[in-house]
Amino acid sequence: MSKTGTGALAGIKVVDLSRVLAGPACAQTLADHGAEVVKVESPAGDDTRLWGPPFRDGAASYYMGVNRNKRGIVLDLNQPDAREVLLDLLEQADVLVENFKVGTLERWGLGYQDTLAGRFPRLVHCRISGFGADGPLGGLPGYDAVIQAMSGLMSINGDPASGATRIGVPIVDLASGQASVNGILLALLERERSGRGQFVDIALYDVALSLLHPPAANWFMSGRVPPLLGNGHPNIVPYDKFETATVEVFLGVGNDRQFAIFAQDVGRPEWADDPRFCSNGARMKHRDSLRRLIAERMRSVDGEALCRSLTRAGVPAGAVRDVSAALADAHTTHRHMRVAVDDYEGVGVPVKLSRTPAQVRRRPPRFAEHTREVLQELGYADERIDALASDGVLRLAREEVAP
Repeated sequence: MSKTGTGALAGIKVVDLSRVLAGPACAQTLADHGAEVVKVESPAGDDTRLWGPPFRDGAASYYMGVNRNKRGIVLDLNQPDAREVLLDLLEQADVLVENFKVGTLERWGLGYQDTLAGRFPRLVHCRISGFGADGPLGGLPGYDAVIQAMSGLMSINGDPASGATRIGVPIVDLASGQASVNGILLALLERERSGRGQFVDIALYDVALSLLHPPAANWFMSGRVPPLLGNGHPNIVPYDKFETATVEVFLGVGNDRQFAIFAQDVGRPEWADDPRFCSNGARMKHRDSLRRLIAERMRSVDGEALCRSLTRAGVPAGAVRDVSAALADAHTTHRHMRVAVDDYEGVGVPVKLSRTPAQVRRRPPRFAEHTREVLQELGYADERIDALASDGVLRLAREEVAP
């Protein structure tokens, strides 16, 4: 594995055995910040290569969204010779990311406690699973939407008419990816003191429960199950979506001062002095009455103008946009949150570092694109690589596969 790349994690080498979303998103974040990541796929390829349309060059957009800045190789880890290649990769690696079904690596003789910790004492091994390895649900597979349901996340999303509703992005997978980044960085930081790696255990179920704020905090204190509030907030009023004469807007009125500014701006200054609405606690008690008043008033208001006025006055408010409008916005471009390299275009990096900024260096790898290159760097001769390919241990780039 070569020492390429810049950024805060330059010099850190990652073997990414994961597929679908949480693991690949974790490894992409590490790669964005300079780590050298080798993505190892099975001969079937990452599932998300087929999760389309849309497709480009045989890969779905879903795959493209979480695999940039990596090099890609293909190994059939069901074969012992492929596992030996993996061990050679790990000789030079700092981090292993994987989300196999619990017990798979152990069955292959590659478990952390039994094999990897002793052979690679500085290795940080991050395993992402549905529910962890033990407990009543230990070892069971977990998928984002199912865990949204089981964790209570779905129960707080939606309104009484729709019932519990899946959050529209795979929030558990995405949050688990970032939790994995945090765990890996914590382990790497501790390694600077101890010289030793460790095992990072990330369960989607745990991460989903950690996202239940403030509903969990409310339940711990009150014992009441949170009701479905639609776009409303369980602790703040008004914090909701409203129709205006022009566009839908979302108001994020977080305190009494902001409520007074909002009331003045929409021509209802008396609301701020009304005993029913003068404090957040009072507004919570009279949530329905206030919402009806605001909804009626907002129907005659220019929503875009209102949002500009409120935002300048320090009251959070914004028009409800679709994905296209958000990605085309001038501020999105200004914040470098839309990036491109070669024929790849994607969402930018949210963490901005002043001295060691993230960088998008590579488009996502094509299937097996870098198998030969990576193995050559490990010292494998072309004859050995070709022999392993002939035995089905690995795959070469598609254009190199013999007919």
